[in-house]
Amino acid sequence: MDEKILEKALQFQKSEITEHLIYAKLSASLKDARNREVLEKISGEELKHYHFWKRMTQRDIAPDRFKVWFYVSIARIFGLTFGLKLMERGEEKAQDCYEAITALIPDANTVYRDEVEHEKQILNLIDEEMLRYLSSAVLGLNDALVEFTGALAGFTLALQNSRTIAIAGLITGIAASLSMAASEYLSTKSEEGSGKNPLKAGFYTGVAYVFTVSALVAPFLLTGQIFLALGFSILVAISIILAFTFYISVAKDLPFKKRFLEMLTISLGVATLSFGIGYLVRLALHV
Repeated sequence: MDEKILEKALQFQKSEITEHLIYAKLSASLKDARNREVLEKISGEELKHYHFWKRMTQRDIAPDRFKVWFYVSIARIFGLTFGLKLMERGEEKAQDCYEAITALIPDANTVYRDEVEHEKQILNLIDEEMLRYLSSAVLGLNDALVEFTGALAGFTLALQNSRTIAIAGLITGIAASLSMAASEYLSTKSEEGSGKNPLKAGFYTGVAYVFTVSALVAPFLLTGQIFLALGFSILVAISIILAFTFYISVAKDLPFKKRFLEMLTISLGVATLSFGIGYLVRLALHV
């Protein structure tokens, strides 16, 4: 076998045994029998692919232990579907290498097609509570980002005191989170066949809202410079939008850039408008 082809084959072999271990470790930690069966099936497929490449290379290859630890940790912290789809997204770069090697090893193309199609089908079968209630969390987070970023901008111009802004923000935010949680509870309860528990849906919405409010208010509690605090709050908002949009784009296979720019434009647009309203209120009421 040509040295370059051998090197690529060894890379594929290492990848297969690494992913076999990742799926095996995750399946062993799952309580849900259905999800465990899904991952055991994928793990078995990865092991078969490893042995295919082993027959080609005539070598044993050790797995990438860091990659195993990394993706297992990500899946346990941020959810099974997110962790596995993030891993599969990273493996998409292997397509060009497969195309180059199939000229000499035609069976490699069959292995590649089998792996991509089979794994996508199985990963879409994974039933995970976090994804079922993702829409509820998105509702709370999006509403908090749009509404509360704007409210803080308005408070900053109108009140001109960091502690007063923080107190007003916390009161407004907590009240709004309870309202949003109650609305999501009633909305989910009225949806027949949604498969979601109304209490859990309301809980996820409320928690996402409170988390966002706390993160946005924190700069006003840490510094007395109101405009500096507002700047940090906006940076926090952008960071939350970035992180959550990335999470959704991976977990739901959605375009990242479009959703990120859309949410960023809406949030900053509302904040700018509210900043102007706060300035007008201050002038009109002589606060």
